[in-house]
Amino acid sequence: MKHANTTPRILALVPYKVFPAVMGGQKGIALFYKYLAQKVSLNCFTTRNNEPDESYVIYTQLSNSATRYINPALFFTLKKLANQTNRTHILFEHPYFAWLILLCKLFLQQKIIVHSHNIESERFKSIGKWWWRILWVYEKMAYRLADHVWFKTEEDLQYAVLYFQVKEERCTVIPYGVETDTLPDAEELQRCRNQINSPYHWPDETTLILFNGTLNYAPNLRALDNIINHINPLLIQSGLQYKLLICGKGLSPEKEELKKYADANIVYCGFVDDIDIFFKGCHIFLNPLQDGGGIKTKLVEALGFGKTCVSSENGAIGVPKSVCGERLHIVADKDWPAYVQAIIHAAHTQVTNDNQSFYTHFSWQHIAQKAVQSLAE
Repeated sequence: MKHANTTPRILALVPYKVFPAVMGGQKGIALFYKYLAQKVSLNCFTTRNNEPDESYVIYTQLSNSATRYINPALFFTLKKLANQTNRTHILFEHPYFAWLILLCKLFLQQKIIVHSHNIESERFKSIGKWWWRILWVYEKMAYRLADHVWFKTEEDLQYAVLYFQVKEERCTVIPYGVETDTLPDAEELQRCRNQINSPYHWPDETTLILFNGTLNYAPNLRALDNIINHINPLLIQSGLQYKLLICGKGLSPEKEELKKYADANIVYCGFVDDIDIFFKGCHIFLNPLQDGGGIKTKLVEALGFGKTCVSSENGAIGVPKSVCGERLHIVADKDWPAYVQAIIHAAHTQVTNDNQSFYTHFSWQHIAQKAVQSLAE
């Protein structure tokens, strides 16, 4: 029989490296689990290349080989581990193990949760992968088999209800979150600003504009190209005194670290050890993504640090403007003149709201509690 009125005891299957968490997607799992583990019993089964230092039990026994996604022996390992540790739920990150979910549904007593991070098939469609239709069918199978699905955005949830015919009562929006619950104080912001500025000695009135992301990920690279080719030329014409800071790893050698744009107010900072300094120190965060699905983790992080953010419509999916006060400006996709006008407006506007509704909505504590409550329904 399926477990019903008991406190959830979860075994999570994470099929790739997330510990230590550096990138947004890694943080989306590691930080969620950190707070979830404070509310329920949580064990994690993940790949051998992880280096965990967490308070809950983590088994690093899953192969790093690509064949882990199709290895039938994984079912027996998962079955043994779930039963030996008396788990009530098995949590799958992403829908890539639909075949394994089917076996678990047929032969195990535990309930199944799928934690969706995007509508994966739509994401791959948006970046031009021909096989997205095959993934669409496979993804639909995973969500329909699950007892409960956690989606990152309301838009993804409604897509699954409409196109995958997943029952809405089995779905919950579990967004990306932030650990902080207040704005950084002015002294801390100025300290970070000074730290960024120290190698360059820019005037104090310089507006620091930040773009951050993994630059070998196609949607981020296209966003960078739009910044260089469309946004920055219009900013130069505007007369705004600014520097546009580009942070992130994976920039191709052909871009030559953006050196040819050094005289056009673009500064390539590369992969930085502590991106929080740049989030705190900048005045404005840019999020001009035009494709790629799901919630944009960097936008949530920037808003969490109290930054004024200028985003495309695509980039703001999953972030309700109603909880962001005056800090989030959303511009129609590819409307670059309007995008630049929003940046200029933000540079000259003092935001006074304290963003408290944002922290209520996006705090990891609140998100973890919402996840637990969804399993009791």
